[in-house]
Amino acid sequence: MTLPISDELIAESNARNADALEEDYAALGRKLARTGIDIDAVKDRVAGFSVAVPSWGAGRGGTRFAKFPIPGEPTTIHEKLEDCAVINQLSRLTPRVSPHFPWDKVSDYKALREEAAEQGLGWDAVNSNTFQDQVGQAHTYANGSLSAQDAATRQQAVDHNIECIEIGRQLGSTDLTVWVGDGTNFPGQQDFTRSLDRYLEGAAAIYAALPDDWRMLLEHKMFEPAFYSTVISDWGSSILAAQELGPKAKCLVDLGHHAPNVNIEQIVARLHRFGKLGGFHFNDSKYGDDDLDSGSINPHQLFLVFNELAEAEANPRDGFNPSYMIDQSHNVTDPIESMLSSAETIAQCFAKASLVDRKALHAAQEENDTMMAFQALRRAYNVDVAPILAKARVEAGGAYDVLAVYRDSQYRDRKAQERKPVGLGAGIV
Repeated sequence: MTLPISDELIAESNARNADALEEDYAALGRKLARTGIDIDAVKDRVAGFSVAVPSWGAGRGGTRFAKFPIPGEPTTIHEKLEDCAVINQLSRLTPRVSPHFPWDKVSDYKALREEAAEQGLGWDAVNSNTFQDQVGQAHTYANGSLSAQDAATRQQAVDHNIECIEIGRQLGSTDLTVWVGDGTNFPGQQDFTRSLDRYLEGAAAIYAALPDDWRMLLEHKMFEPAFYSTVISDWGSSILAAQELGPKAKCLVDLGHHAPNVNIEQIVARLHRFGKLGGFHFNDSKYGDDDLDSGSINPHQLFLVFNELAEAEANPRDGFNPSYMIDQSHNVTDPIESMLSSAETIAQCFAKASLVDRKALHAAQEENDTMMAFQALRRAYNVDVAPILAKARVEAGGAYDVLAVYRDSQYRDRKAQERKPVGLGAGIV
């Protein structure tokens, strides 16, 4: 296996930091041992944790107004895979890529699967696209896709999703993520009930095409591109649709797809309670669906989400197998650096949730001791788990300092010389 970054560069960096890592890890181990926590057990949990990266996240995103590409940005799925391999090689946290079609369409998916495997990558959920028209498309999605009034448009959207299932089957995926931008911008534009009925009818046709071992992940979003109403706008609409479709339909939670100040961690608990928690798209937001880097605005909320996931794992209802993926728009940073940083932040919150004294937490909850219940969470959140992540990463062959090694490798500069420049444009990759 030939990976993009020099193994020697990683090894040299790790050797320079080896003494500091051992010292920090030992000190943290002694601190955790005083509360009965085995640091090696936590490290092993971190080593088993992973999060997928989106193929489209390897490129610069954009706003509704403009996109500002950078030199060396990928323009094909093959170049995106190479960038995703860099992220996994350095972090050892991102071994799967989530593709988007038709953006990542190729003629030979068996060869694409082999190409990814050669770079140490597998495939996560496949994503359909019925929120924008494609060249040569027979029917427009301007008035909706699965919920459109026009029957031919709805069938086109169904056919596209079924095509994505077949592509995913060839790649080795077992999940289909369905997000539609369907909705309205004016009161009276559509009948709310009839548009939902049309969506459910189309979704049922897609569901019927799922292989036995597949899941259909329904993604909700409060607004955008529709600004008055969205057909699947919240977790309530999502879980009702998933319950009507059947056991293979689950709900996907994007952290930016909610109204401001919504209690997302409570939504996680509710979805798990009814066996409909399918997965997450990790990002962060300040004002709306900003798709900012994970944990860059509210890392405590991310920790609280993982606290609920730890509770769910300890109390699995109808199984516990959520899909984790980063879903961000990198408008002002190098996308590789942002996803390296985000993967580490996500893993940090996972590790901190593993440190919660659940016996003490549950006892305080039963005794209505609000302060001690809060402190059980706060003690875990305040722990600097960086030595645990670094130790797990280095033992797996990753880099102690992922950003420093990435910059020292001059990978972006090299790709800027090799790749065709990305043209100016608006919107996401």
